[in-house]
Amino acid sequence: MEGWSQRRSATGRRGTHHVNFELALPDGRILYTRISHPVDRTDYGPGIWKHILRDQLDVTDSEFWACVLDKVLPDRGRIEVPTEAIPAGVVRVLVREAHIPEAEVRAMTKAEALKRLTDHYQREQ
Repeated sequence: MEGWSQRRSATGRRGTHHVNFELALPDGRILYTRISHPVDRTDYGPGIWKHILRDQLDVTDSEFWACVLDKVLPDRGRIEVPTEAIPAGVVRVLVREAHIPEAEVRAMTKAEALKRLTDHYQREQ
């Protein structure tokens, strides 16, 4: 649901003692966790449980249970993808060929950028 994927060993096989997972975060960090069972088949103690939540899953207790029970994903700083992104090629031409400052191009809407691109090519003819 959140995008965790099962890790494989360097040889491409899955481990047999633990099941390991990883999650790439928008800020570049990668979280790693493993599902294992205590040797005597008891539950995890409070100390190890806090370690798993804090260091492996990077969530609070309430965030964990909200995710498990109510399907509310933790806020991990998701990157919002603009619905009207300016194509990379258009940005490149406006910055390199039309000599428009990149900050100005980034502030444009897609329609504005395409209009400036059209104007640039019409001036060159």
